[in-house]
Amino acid sequence: MSVTQQTVAVGPPRTERHGSAGAWFGGIHGTELAWAAAFALPYVAVFLAFVVYPVAYGLWLGSQPALYRELFADPVYLRAVLNTVLFVGIGVNVKMALAFLLSGFFLRKSWWTKGLLVIFILPWATPALPAFLSIHWLLNGQWGLLNNALYMLFDIDGPIWLNSRWLGLGSNIVAYIWKWMPFWTVIFLAGRMAIPQELYEAADVDGDGATGYRRFMHVTCPLLATLYLVCTLLSTIWTLGDFSTVYFVSGGGPAMSTEVLATLGIRDAFVLAQPHLGVAAVMSALPVLIPIVVLLMHKLRTSEVQL
Repeated sequence: MSVTQQTVAVGPPRTERHGSAGAWFGGIHGTELAWAAAFALPYVAVFLAFVVYPVAYGLWLGSQPALYRELFADPVYLRAVLNTVLFVGIGVNVKMALAFLLSGFFLRKSWWTKGLLVIFILPWATPALPAFLSIHWLLNGQWGLLNNALYMLFDIDGPIWLNSRWLGLGSNIVAYIWKWMPFWTVIFLAGRMAIPQELYEAADVDGDGATGYRRFMHVTCPLLATLYLVCTLLSTIWTLGDFSTVYFVSGGGPAMSTEVLATLGIRDAFVLAQPHLGVAAVMSALPVLIPIVVLLMHKLRTSEVQL
């Protein structure tokens, strides 16, 4: 029998098949699969216990339509919805715009700019609780540092900042921007530093000496647009669930006029001992959050310029 005939008779070499399980686990089997399962099971258990179960339990608690009818009939809730829209809308947009502009300022290479950047980051590095409590006492109408400084320097009796709804809400927004703007400034500063210098040099050549404004509009903005959208998306999500700013600066007062959905949900769940109503108040923010997420994700997918 020839070599060719022997090959045909024997057929191609056989390969081991492990069925669909091997394909499902990326081709690992036997001892490797056992070790992989041993390392993965603790993380799966933690994820199920601290992520899946709380989310599923919260959805179950807030699934009754009667809860939302009770919320919509409460004037405190309707006011909290408006406060949340203002707090998130103004706070996030002003904070991100200022952080984006300040990142260009801190891009300077002078030694004093680096020292100023270190001081600028301090509010973000400070723990939130003492920072917001300090602002609360700073705005105290009778003993606060701000009103005392106004009286001693300019002989002006300052307003009682936290006894007015709009002054209290404005104080919350300003405190929020002051606390979190340094973090996003550093993020945008890192994005600016990642832009190749050759692009700016090419813009200078093509534009016959492009000015700083033209370089900003035609080089920096397009290249950082994706980063700006991603940061805005994350900041919107985090701010919508921000509890500490409002609770420790204005305390939701006066007369619960500066409550947002996050603080209202905590108040209903723990102060009024109505956890179902508290979860429903927090979950009612989904109609505000989902359109923002969808819009930003759509712009992110359709963006042609990537940094």
